[in-house]
Parts: sequence; structure tokens; C-alpha cells
Amino acid sequence: MIEFYTASTPNGRKVAIMLEELGLKYNEHKINLKDLEQKRPEFLAMNPNGKIPTIVDNEGPQGKTTVFESGAILFYLAEKYGRFIGKDLTEKTHAMQWVMFQMSAIGPIFGNYYYGLNTLKPHNPGFIERFEKEALRLLGVMETQLGDNDYLAGSEYTIADIATYPWIAGFIHGQPKWFEDKVAIKAWADRLAKRPAVQKAMV
Repeated sequence: MIEFYTASTPNGRKVAIMLEELGLKYNEHKINLKDLEQKRPEFLAMNPNGKIPTIVDNEGPQGKTTVFESGAILFYLAEKYGRFIGKDLTEKTHAMQWVMFQMSAIGPIFGNYYYGLNTLKPHNPGFIERFEKEALRLLGVMETQLGDNDYLAGSEYTIADIATYPWIAGFIHGQPKWFEDKVAIKAWADRLAKRPAVQKAMV
């Protein structure tokens, strides 16, 4: 059984998708971010960075195993169960480079844009413009890749798609103008949205 500590954010949802795709049994523990439950000593004992998501796998390879950081959790589960990461080093590398693209680019840039638009006080148009410009560039990278491939790492659905979808789905809804000419991205998102595991995890 897996203990899953999460909240309704893109990073939490990507792990929820993976758990559902694998059909694993897990206990979901909702962490109240506004109340800073992620900064309490008992949570920091599992994740010293004080952020969600975190999992505790009670049946890890050497017993009870705790994993934090969403990308690391996806990698751990993919390796443990041999799914959604490819069969050999080449395929795994293709998947992981797009996971890293999400972790180092899509997540921080889109997250900062959202923060600037909705939270930052006083309002700073220059901050928003900076991150919007980079977000649009990143979408161009994705559009090119998905114009030639059904999925980010190629022809197979992998943890790269699982990592990226929750971020893109939210912005397709919140910033539809960004996607008016992103035909390949919208087709990819529609394809993922039809998966039962994705539907269950994105509620």
C-alpha cells in the first residue's frame, strides 16, 4: 500500500495519474497548503523540502521507501513496475529528457506566470510579460515535438506525458488564446483526457 500526500495542484495530480494508471492501491492524504501543513515537523520528516507530493511505499524494494519530488516519484514508480518509461536506455532517455523539460521549464515558467497574474502584489506587468513570453516559447517547442509524434517521447505514452498534462490542461482552460494555433498540443491533450486514469486523477 502506498501513502500519498498531495494537494489539488498540477504536481500532485501528475502523481495521482500515475498511481491510477498503474492501478495501485493507495491512501490519499490531502495536505492543506494554505494552513502550511507541508511545513509541519511530521511532514518535513518525510520531505525536508516541505512540498507536495510525497509518497511512502510500504512495499518498497528494501522495505518502507519514502520518495519526494514529483519527477522522482514518477521515475520510481515507472522503474518499479516497468511501465510508462520505455524498455531500454534509449527509450528511457527520450522519456526522461521530456520529464526534465517539464520539471525545469514548463512547471517553473508556467507557475511563475500564474503567480504574477494572480498573487503578486503590487501588480507587475513586466514580470508577467517575461514569463508569458517564455511560456509561449515552450509551447512552441511542444508543438513542434507533438507535430511529429503522438506523445512527447515518441510513439508511446510515458511519464513525460503524465508529468506535463496537468500543467497544460490547466492553461488550456485558463489561457485559451495561447493555444489557438497549437493544433498538435490540443490533439495530444484531448487524447490524454480520454484516458480513464487521467479523468479520475484530474477531478
